[in-house]
Amino acid sequence: MVQVDPRPPAGDTVTSVNGDASGDTRSKGLSGNSVGLLGSAVIGVSTVGPVYCLTSTLGPTVGEVGLQMPAVFLAGFLPMLLVAFAYRELNKAVPDCGTSFTWTVKAFGPRVGWMCGWGLVIATIIVLSNLAGVATSFFYLLLGQLTGSDSIAALDDNKPVHVLTCLAFVAIATAISYRGVTTTKGLQYALVGLQLAVLVVFVAMAVVKARTGDFAGSIDFHWSWMNPFEVKSFGSFTAGLSLSIFMFWGWDTCLTVNEETSGSEKTPGRAAMLAMVVLIGSYLTTAVAAQMFSGVGTKSLGLGNPATSDNVFATLAGPVMGSALGVLLFVAVLASAAASLQTTFIPVARTVLAMSTYEALPASFARIHPRFQSPGRATVAAGIATGVFYAVMTFLSENVLVDTIYALGLMICFYYAITAFACAWYFRVDLRKSARDLIFKGIFPFLGGLLLTGVFVKTLIDIWDPAYGTGSSVFGVGSVFVIGVGLLVLGLVIMLVMQRRSPAFFRGEVLTRSTPALVVED
Repeated sequence: MVQVDPRPPAGDTVTSVNGDASGDTRSKGLSGNSVGLLGSAVIGVSTVGPVYCLTSTLGPTVGEVGLQMPAVFLAGFLPMLLVAFAYRELNKAVPDCGTSFTWTVKAFGPRVGWMCGWGLVIATIIVLSNLAGVATSFFYLLLGQLTGSDSIAALDDNKPVHVLTCLAFVAIATAISYRGVTTTKGLQYALVGLQLAVLVVFVAMAVVKARTGDFAGSIDFHWSWMNPFEVKSFGSFTAGLSLSIFMFWGWDTCLTVNEETSGSEKTPGRAAMLAMVVLIGSYLTTAVAAQMFSGVGTKSLGLGNPATSDNVFATLAGPVMGSALGVLLFVAVLASAAASLQTTFIPVARTVLAMSTYEALPASFARIHPRFQSPGRATVAAGIATGVFYAVMTFLSENVLVDTIYALGLMICFYYAITAFACAWYFRVDLRKSARDLIFKGIFPFLGGLLLTGVFVKTLIDIWDPAYGTGSSVFGVGSVFVIGVGLLVLGLVIMLVMQRRSPAFFRGEVLTRSTPALVVED
């Protein structure tokens, strides 16, 4: 009998993946064939949280690029689409729930792969804390709307009440994720369906009311809105592009459930493409409709009004949909944030599971719940980390918390770009076999990585300025820069500690760069 790397992490039983080109990858014990194409795509859309992203990003994007907001959304979609091709091709060859971590280790070695995995994990923890905070705020805002009580809506401003409610949301989301991907999928059908249905109603009513001419700020649609070259400056374009890229983050969750998906080699990649199409369609139609109804002015209902830019839908709900239907928009935003909070546990838990399975993290995180077949300990650890991070940051300094969120774009570009380059390098031998391999395994991923690297470098330069974010600084350096780079350095320090504890992984003995097609056979 021929076997591949039979040594499991301490305390856990794992088996090698049979019959694929991954060779030394390992099965994690997750529940196979639990998700289909539609379920996987729904999980991807849910993780992004389109309604939540739109209400918090429409205003700031208009503030940077004005009427060219739809064009900037398209520009942000391009690198994400190119990177999606990289994910699709890598998943075909190595369908492993570690995704970016596993693939980058096999392309560039254990240290680069470990840092790529760290980038994904820390970005997800930041997003989870932000989502919990947003869900809490909209929870009390919705209660205030339903009861007509300003005092209930004001509870969100009470810091202890806000933090306790936030921790409750995190605990509920952790519990749902703990029960496995089947429970996650069922809940997400309802939440994503609600979001998209409300968006359709909002878009239709905004366009109809804009065309009546009854609202002072309403403007007619023009194709120049789709032209990114009409943005006033390159700095404004890159700032808008960073916001746009953030709006697409999370679609790769489709790939992290690949070991639990029917047809794990092809279905997750197709689901990611489907999720991307739904997202760009939702963003473009909503952006155009909102601009037609409100315009981009800085007063009243204008999307450029700084007083309302952080929550556009709260301002437009009543004027566009009326008092009765407007409540649905508040419900949709809350559902979007809550759904995204719940599904965002998927990538962090499965990345930690994979890193632990391959001995890059302590073996205890590789334990699978025997009944739910989910990475229980990794999920709970992510929930605890999220709750502690948000509570400490909120009581310590809300400015630090906000600046941490601003640093998120740096993490996203970091691990997406490395993954894209890993695809081009991993398949370098295949690039001469056909035009299709050259384009989808080489050119597209490389261009995607190059674009995101450019955004990463430009963001590093911008966040050095103390004026970026909340305006805080450390020894004259912007706090966003200190936080973003500091989190990456923290990952480097933890990696050095793990290198002493798990030398075999860092010597390349556990997860190797080579991909022999070894098969277990009798």
